[in-house]
Amino acid sequence: MLTCDKTDIDLKKVGLELMFMTPEKCSHDEGVTAVELAKMIDLPIDIVKKKLVILLEKEIVQVKGISPKFWKFDDYNFQRMDEDDEVYQLLCNFDDVDFDRYFQY
Repeated sequence: MLTCDKTDIDLKKVGLELMFMTPEKCSHDEGVTAVELAKMIDLPIDIVKKKLVILLEKEIVQVKGISPKFWKFDDYNFQRMDEDDEVYQLLCNFDDVDFDRYFQY
């Protein structure tokens, strides 16, 4: 089982981008590919894939397809996570989050 560091900035970038993903940002109805996600958040693809595996193990992302795989945040499972879970705490810490990145007002 993979775990995260409470200051895992890359995991937070991946998780928040998926959490605030709107259908308009996705090229496909099923979600976003790891390659597209890596470009959106400006991280190497291998790091993005590792972080997606952590989120998948926590059951807060869904993956569909084989090649390419489409990733989508699972709000339902996220809301049911244990509040003491380190990934939950990481994604719920909005102190350093620039919401303008995710929303257009």
